[in-house]
Amino acid sequence: MESKSKLNVVVFKRLLSYWKTYKRLFVIAVLCTILLAFIGPARPLIIGQMVSKYIAKGQDANMLLIWTLIIGGALILEALFQFLASYFANLFAQSIIRDLRKKLVGKILTFRMQFFDKTPIGALVTRVVSDLEAITEVFSSGLMNIAGDLLSVFVVIVAMFVLDWQLAILTLTPIPILIFATRIFARVIRGTLKQEQKAVTALNTFVQERLTGVSLVQLFNREDKEFQSFKKINKNHLKAHINAVWAYSIFFPIVELLSSLSIALMLVWCAFSMKGASTEEISNRFGQVVTFTLWVYMLYRPIRQLADKFNILQRGTVRAERVFEILDREDQIQNDGEIVDCDFNKTIKFDSVSFAYTDEDWVLKDISLDIEPGSTVAFVGATGAGKSTIVNLLGRFYEFQKGEIRLGAIDLKSLELHYLRKNISIVLQDVFLFSDSILNNITLSDPNISKEQVIEAAKAVGVHEFINQLPEGYETQVGERGGVLSVGQRQLLAFIRAYVYNPHILILDEATSSVDNELEELIQNATNKLTKGRTSIVIAHRLSTIQSADKIVVLEKGEIVENGTHKELMQLGGYYKTLHEMQFSED
Repeated sequence: MESKSKLNVVVFKRLLSYWKTYKRLFVIAVLCTILLAFIGPARPLIIGQMVSKYIAKGQDANMLLIWTLIIGGALILEALFQFLASYFANLFAQSIIRDLRKKLVGKILTFRMQFFDKTPIGALVTRVVSDLEAITEVFSSGLMNIAGDLLSVFVVIVAMFVLDWQLAILTLTPIPILIFATRIFARVIRGTLKQEQKAVTALNTFVQERLTGVSLVQLFNREDKEFQSFKKINKNHLKAHINAVWAYSIFFPIVELLSSLSIALMLVWCAFSMKGASTEEISNRFGQVVTFTLWVYMLYRPIRQLADKFNILQRGTVRAERVFEILDREDQIQNDGEIVDCDFNKTIKFDSVSFAYTDEDWVLKDISLDIEPGSTVAFVGATGAGKSTIVNLLGRFYEFQKGEIRLGAIDLKSLELHYLRKNISIVLQDVFLFSDSILNNITLSDPNISKEQVIEAAKAVGVHEFINQLPEGYETQVGERGGVLSVGQRQLLAFIRAYVYNPHILILDEATSSVDNELEELIQNATNKLTKGRTSIVIAHRLSTIQSADKIVVLEKGEIVENGTHKELMQLGGYYKTLHEMQFSED
């Protein structure tokens, strides 16, 4: 328990270090908070004096009017400083969170694919949205308010003792009980925070995954089952929040009871002390009662809220710890390469390459292979044979454990990562499109690619007429994940995207496995145009699409079992011929 507390302190200090970035906003917010801590307690003192001198005695109505206007001015001044303190505190908080969110998303985008294989997207959405919003409260309504409330409480207590130390002691008698109740409340709320965090993450992950895969849910009639699962997760989410509500609904009435007790003790004391007192003394005591009554409310309100504010700090610190875990995580491909200019028209050589996603469960085993410049090499084999893994290694989305991959004489790891990927285009089987226009999905909002280039590429691929027939042409919104387009149409947009980026190395990953014969012919024509004059790697499900490849590599359980041209492999009469005959007999 102590180590966890210590860790939170370290995280909290790290969080506080961000104030240096926006010192000006921080200083303004602090100054306004300090001024409020003095202006607020001064107002009851002035009101008490007014009651003693001008109301209880009924003297000098003009002075009563003047002091009433002064009180009105003080209220306006207090409201102004409250506005400034709140505005600059929130501006300060939002500025820090904006920077943290940029840094967090920037870091996540650099992670290797293996991280996303193991981490639910819903959990990452929680980090970027909910967790950072909780951290915002640390700066806007947590830290600043705690400092202001503590200072205000200190000023009120000092003022009480200066005005009447006996009355102050009597009024503050219930405070130890309040402090004890506050500590219990804080401990209970702290326990509910972990439940709440787990519940929010589970809810976000479930909803994100089910909405993304809603077609699958409906296809297999899983609506009722998934809804029942959602109800269970939602019930846990409700339970986590109800526990906090239960603690609040007990704590707040206790605070109100204790504040009323303070006022009752003060009134009883004053009633006894005014027996036999002169008119002057009664007037003064009457003013003190008003002042102390207002101070009691100013005293209990911040103390009551301190527990809540401390829990905001605790919640924000715990959420910050989870954010910092990602910011400190070294899960990105190490970009140690410095070469940013090389000749890609060289042989790609795999030399005894082995790769495992976990431990030594090898997906690729001792792969040695040459891919000649300008040639088309196709990879075939059963699902899980390692075809897509080779593509991922070439783009350095994963790091292999053994062997070496070279471009000519240059180690692939010596190339600067962004430069390497800039020269590789991949057309995947499952094309991802953003909820944006067709034009932006092709160019990926790259300002260096003009609309004219896109149109030229679309004509070359044979899709220009189809795009022009859409309601808004190239500005047509494709919907989330390209939902308004068919699978084949999305595939064709991916071909145009690859065409306009003009890569040196083209990779087609099962690009025709999910389309009909008509679209397959169109995609095959696009493939011929794209592969012409550049090194091309094709992962094929349909063997008919790769018969003209310069080399066909057959993989089985992560090993190369055969390689050669279509004719050579058919004559060999091995694994490839068997696969070919099985596929064409099915057709």
